[in-house]
This record gives sequence, structure tokens and C-alpha cells, in this order.
Amino acid sequence: MSAFVGTFKTRCYRFSRAKLKQGETSDFELIRHQLADPDIKDAQIINWLQEFRNCITQLGKEHEQLIYCVLRLPWLDRSPAVVEEYLAFLSSLISAQTVYLRPCLKTLISSFTPRRIKITEGNVDISDSDDDDENLPRIFDLCHQALQMIARYVPSTSRFLMPILNDNFPFVQKSSRTLECYVHNLLRIVVYIPTLRRDVLELIISKMLMLDVSAPRSEIEEVESSCQQNQSAEPQEDFLFDMEEEDDGDSSPLKTSQSVDGAVMHHPVAERLDMLMSILLAFIKDMCHVNGVLDVERAKGVYRDLVCVFDKLVLPTHASCHVQYCMFYLCSFRLGLAEAFLDHLWKLLQSPSQPAVIRQAAAAYMGSFLARAKFLSIATVRVCLDLLVPWLHLYIENQDSGSKVFCDISLHGPFYAACQAVFYTLIFRHKAILEGNMKKGLAYLQSLNLERIVMSQLNPLKVCLPAVTNLFAAITRKYQLVFCYTIIERNSRQMLPVIRSSVGGDSLSTNTNPLDTFFPFDPYLLKRSGKLIEPIYQVWEEPSDCMLDAPKKDIRKSSAEDEDDFLQDETPQGDVMMGVTPGSFDSHLQSPSSMGSPPIAFLQRPF
Repeated sequence: MSAFVGTFKTRCYRFSRAKLKQGETSDFELIRHQLADPDIKDAQIINWLQEFRNCITQLGKEHEQLIYCVLRLPWLDRSPAVVEEYLAFLSSLISAQTVYLRPCLKTLISSFTPRRIKITEGNVDISDSDDDDENLPRIFDLCHQALQMIARYVPSTSRFLMPILNDNFPFVQKSSRTLECYVHNLLRIVVYIPTLRRDVLELIISKMLMLDVSAPRSEIEEVESSCQQNQSAEPQEDFLFDMEEEDDGDSSPLKTSQSVDGAVMHHPVAERLDMLMSILLAFIKDMCHVNGVLDVERAKGVYRDLVCVFDKLVLPTHASCHVQYCMFYLCSFRLGLAEAFLDHLWKLLQSPSQPAVIRQAAAAYMGSFLARAKFLSIATVRVCLDLLVPWLHLYIENQDSGSKVFCDISLHGPFYAACQAVFYTLIFRHKAILEGNMKKGLAYLQSLNLERIVMSQLNPLKVCLPAVTNLFAAITRKYQLVFCYTIIERNSRQMLPVIRSSVGGDSLSTNTNPLDTFFPFDPYLLKRSGKLIEPIYQVWEEPSDCMLDAPKKDIRKSSAEDEDDFLQDETPQGDVMMGVTPGSFDSHLQSPSSMGSPPIAFLQRPF
């Protein structure tokens, strides 16, 4: 063996000159066989690495397979001497032969997830699970140490790294443990290669959206409710014999702790999404804080990156329930961030250059954010109303002189979305506006001149979601702002036929949600990450005094379990394809998370 290693330099030189011609591959194959030996010792690995370093400049493209064998040497779980020698080999290789930068990066990234362990019995795989290796933290540390070293030697590393990170991202149906490890390592790269932060966030959020849209709100609620009922119905004796059972291969210390505090989701897709949301929200917090104190400049940078990803991925996504809460959580750190987000949505809504569906989505996000963000001051809410309501009045004025002054969603979609955003905001915020000084608050609401909007020929009450319309009518009637019931009764006699079917072809059906209504910040269902959202989230409080004023046939009282979501019972039936928020409607209905926003920059105040 020593003689073989000793003549290695000569062989490399001969390989490079002869280009591995026919008849000279025997030595080459012998080296590959030695490197691939599963029982190779630490001393042998060190000797091989040292010999390769000594002739690194003689290893050309024709030795590609040989280099791959060296890169695959088992160095991560070896002695510190092997680790040191391997890192030295990597530094020499990428310095002398930059053509091998991609293989080096691929090798390191491939170690970002736990190894798979397969147990075979009689040529049949009886087990295939993640390796719950206690050395995983050390392995990940070494991988990042190597990546940092490569990034120092090759400044263009980030340009080659992103495609590799994308290609190696585990399939979203992989185990929670695999996804957790990979996403955690991706976000760790951002710490020492900050130029990749926006791209890494875009990659992670795109994968999370795939999980989010495949787990509709109604499906999650059904699974969680069913599991709770089954657990409460099982007799206690059934658990007496479970104590000795072994955990499956997908168990982990994290999973065990989740089970103890009851924060585990029974819906498998929701469980994966919950875990990823927890990691993402923790990352956002860590990036914006230094020693527990908010760093405004760092928070601005994170906001800019996230809002770009939001515009590109989240806003145009149908049926997203939870991923958008990363923006909600970030905005809770400082009022200036929340106002910047509202300003961004407002500019989208008023921009005629944006597609109507994007403008409508921005209005939906704006209304839902104003209603649900507990951290918003009432002054900010009033400023937004002072932008939205005059814009609606101006829109009506511009339409009065035209020939298209009638109820038509295809022509006036952004207008109706903005109307519903105003109605939805007032349903949640009217009490706060009136608190303190009823006279001034009432005068402010009267100054909005809501009657003109409601009574206009565009007839927004005919288009808005019935639950929103009914509650808005009850509240405005109580405070004698608008009397909506005459219009509601007239609209109820007119069915809205929609020639559109989710199964293809033409079908005439009644659409109770013609505006494709959705509320992006409907109640958050994920248990673990929800602990971060709960303190900053405004739940729905039943305005019983207003409900008494409304016709009973039009308003359905929420159940005790769902009293935080007054839209629960307003689910349209049938197979009509509509864009609606998955918290308010059935899972088969699609919801474009991309609708629009209006003009004018507001609240030009610094963070």
C-alpha cells in the first residue's frame, strides 16, 4: 500500500499526459476502489488527501471522476485530523482548479439533511427513515465552516450556490425532520453570505406556499377536530400498553417536545408547514434584533427583502392561509414597518398599470391587515380610511359621467374590493373609533359619507360577501350612518348568475361570492408558530348589540367554537370556481391571494 501511495504523483502525471488512454485505466480504477472502501481508516484518508494536495495542479478535467471520489470521502464523522486535512484539500482544489467549485458545493450541500437509513430483509426494504444522529449539529457546523472558507477564496461562490440550493431542496412531502434541517441550514448560509438572503427567502417561501395551498383551512380544521374527538373518546386503558412501544424512525427530540406540550398538528402537511413557519418567524426575529433590541436598519433590510418576495410569490398565490403571516409578524416589530406595508398595498390598489386581480388582492390584504393587526394604532386605521374612502368617492364621480355606471365586477373589480375593505375594517374597528369621545368618533364616521357609496348605482352591497354586508348594515343602522336593508332586500330578489364552472364547460349557477372574496389574515390555525401570532392578532368579537338590529334571516350567529370568525357560515355551495380565502369558504374554492391596491403615498414618516 505504501509503495502504491508513494508512486501516486507519477501516476497522476502519466494520467494527465496519456489522457487515460485504453490500457491505462487499471491504476485509475485501483485508486477509485481504494477511496471507495467503506472500511477506510483515518490514517489512509489523511495520506490520500496529502498526496492529492501535492499534485493538485496536475489534476485536470480528465480526472473528474477521481476528484468526485475524493470529495465523497467520509470526513464529517472522522477525527479532527481528517477534518483539517479535508478542508486543506478543498482550499487547495478550488484555488488551483476552480472548475471543481460546483462539485465541491454540491458535496457540502448534500450533507444538509439527515442521512437515510434503510433496513433490508430478504431484498425487501422494511424500514426507511431519517438517521437521528446526535452528531448532526457538528456535521452541519463543519459543512458551514467549509462553505465559509470557499466563499472567502472564491468571491463568486454565491452565484453558483443558489442553483445548487434550489436543486437539492427536499421534496415538500419529505419528513418534517428533513425539511427542518435543510431550511435551517439555508437560513444559516444567509448569516455569512448576506447577499443571498432575498433569494434564499424566495426559495423557502415558494416551497412553503406549496404546502400551504395543499392544506386548505377547512381540511385542517376537520382533521384536528376529528383527532381531538377520537382522543377524548378513547378509554384511558388503551394507553396503558403504549409505554413500551418504540418510536418510529422519523422521531426526533424536537418532535418529542412538541408532543409533550400538545403543539403538534395532526394534519401531516400542516405539521410540516407549522415547523417551517416556526423556523422562518424565528429567523425574521433574529435578523431584526441585536441582543433582544430591535435594530431599525436591519429590520428595514429584512422588510425590503420580504416585501419583494411577497409581491412575487405570496400576492399572486391562490388559497394561501398562513405563509403571508411572515409579513404580519415582521410588521408587528415597529409601527413604521406596518405603515410602510399599508402604503405599499395602497400604491398597488390605486395603480392602473397593475392587473385588476392584483389590485383586488392588495385591497383584500389592506382591509384584512387593518382589521386584524392588534399592533396598529387607531390613528393609522383612520389615515387609511381617509385614503380609501375619498378614493371611492372620486371613483364614483368619474363613473357618473360615463356609460358604464352599473354593477359589473369585471369593470369595477378594484372598486368593489376597496369597498369591502372599508366595510370589513369598520366592522372590526368602529368601537375603537368611537371609544373615548363618542361625539367626535360619530362625527368622523359621518364625515366619511358612506351613504353615497352604498347608494351609488355601482351597488357595492350586491357584490360584497353577505356576512360583511349584513354586519356592516347592522352597525351603520345602530349609529344611523346608513340604512342598508332596503338595498339588501332588493338585491336579494336578484340572483347573480355566474357562467363559470370548476369542471370546465358552461354552467349557470348562483355565486354568493361574486367578488372572489378572500381575507388573507383569517384566524391562524398552526399551533406551534401560532404562539407568536396570537399576542398580535385581533380576534373577532361578536357585536351582539348590533346583531339584534339585523334581520335574523340574513345574519347567522357563529358557534361557540368559531366565534372568532364571523365568515364561518358564509360558505357558497356548488362547484363554481371562485377565489376566496380558505378560512371563509370550502376547500374546493380557489382564492387569488393576488388582488390590488390604490395610489398616493401616505404616512411619509421614518421607521
